[in-house]
Order: sequence, then structure tokens, then C-alpha cells
Amino acid sequence: MNKTPMTTRGAEKLREELNHLKTVARPRVIEAIAEARAHGDLKENAEYQAAREQQGFIEGRIKEIEAKLANAQIIDVTRLNPGGKVVFGATAEIEDLASGEVVTYQIVGEDEAEIKEGRISVTSPIARALIGKQEGDIATVQAPGGTREYEIVSVKYV
Repeated sequence: MNKTPMTTRGAEKLREELNHLKTVARPRVIEAIAEARAHGDLKENAEYQAAREQQGFIEGRIKEIEAKLANAQIIDVTRLNPGGKVVFGATAEIEDLASGEVVTYQIVGEDEAEIKEGRISVTSPIARALIGKQEGDIATVQAPGGTREYEIVSVKYV
């Protein structure tokens, strides 16, 4: 099975969520199930059914996070020396040559992508066009609205 690239920040967020699920959410739902059981007839007990459903969700999410972390190739971009090129984990400031708009994106794993926070997936068209380029290069992106060209203004490894 191929390893999935993930930034150290993304891995840490998953570890925090896993810890919360195991230490807070799981004990809370177990307590809710025990309390609902104490109320008697389980077949018509909506609280019991809801708690069991919540337990299934929590256990599923725990397994999902554990699998993602086990299959992750964690990349610490601050330890890389890519020689000024855009690589996984790098933060690139780019300028749209048509509109003059300047935006900053960090290239991250698929699970970490959040466009509103400036994090784009390594599999996105923009990221694929940027990877391997360096400051001053022009990246051509095939977008749904047509071809767009971006100049790489700066590349940072933070």
C-alpha cells in the first residue's frame, strides 16, 4: 500500500482528535449507554439507541484516524532542502497574471486541505502545476474555466 503524504501539522491535528475521542468522547458515550440501560426496556429506549449510534460513529472515526496515521508519510518541510522549488508542504505566494490577484497556498495532503485557510491538496490542479517550479517561474493551470497562468512570487518552507 502506498504511503500518503501528510505534514507534521496535519499528523498532530489527527493525533489530538484521536486522543480526544479515546479519552473524552468514548468514556462519555459508554456512560450514556450505561445510564440508558438503567432505564429499562432497550427496544423502545431512544436514548439507548442514540448512544449506541454515537458509539458506532466514535469507534469508526478512531479506526479511520489510526489507519490514516499508520499509512502516513509525515513530511517536515522545515527539514527539507529543496533548493527554492515548490514541494509538498511548501508555502507558495502566487500571482494570477490575468487579474493581478496574489494568493498564498500551502501544499498539503488530501485530508488537510482547507482552501479558506490557504491549504490546497497536493492532488489539486494548482498544486500539480506548482510542484517543481521555483520563484519567478510561470505555472500553467488547466482550470474548469480555461487555462490560467500564475507567477510564483515566493516559496517558503514553514
